[in-house]
Amino acid sequence: MPSKAERLAPVIEMAERAERQAAKQLGQGQAQLEQAEAKLVELERYYADYQQQWIDSGSRGVSGQWLMNYQRFLSQLEVAISQQRRSVAWHQDNLGKLREHWQQRNARLEGLRRLVERHLREARVAADRREQKLLDEFCQRLSGRTKLQ
Repeated sequence: MPSKAERLAPVIEMAERAERQAAKQLGQGQAQLEQAEAKLVELERYYADYQQQWIDSGSRGVSGQWLMNYQRFLSQLEVAISQQRRSVAWHQDNLGKLREHWQQRNARLEGLRRLVERHLREARVAADRREQKLLDEFCQRLSGRTKLQ
C-alpha cells in the first residue's frame, strides 16, 4: 500500500505545474508592463521634441496653417500619451493580480511540500519505532536463551 507521501505525489506534480504556469504568466505580465512603460517614455520624449521644434520654429515665425497642423498633431500626441498612461496603469494592475495568483499557487505548493515532509518524518519515526521494537524483542529472546543455557 502506498504511503501518504506517495499518494500525494500526483497532487504535488499538479501544484508544481500550476505554480510554473503562474510564474510564466507573471514573467509575461512584467515584460508587457515594461514594454508599455517604454512606449510611454518614447511618446513623452517625442512630445517634448515636438514642443522644442515649435519653440525653434516659432522664433523664426510660422504660418497659420503650420500652427493649426502643429496644434492638431500635438493634440493627437496628447491623446496617445493619455491612452498609453491608461495602458501602463492597466498593465500595473494586471501585474499585481498575476503576482497575487503566483503567490497563491506558490503558497499551496509549499504547503503541500511541508505536508509531504511531515508524512515522511512520521513514516521515518514509525519505521524507527518498529525497528527498535524488533531489536528489543530480539535482545529479549537472546537474553532468554542465554539464561537457559
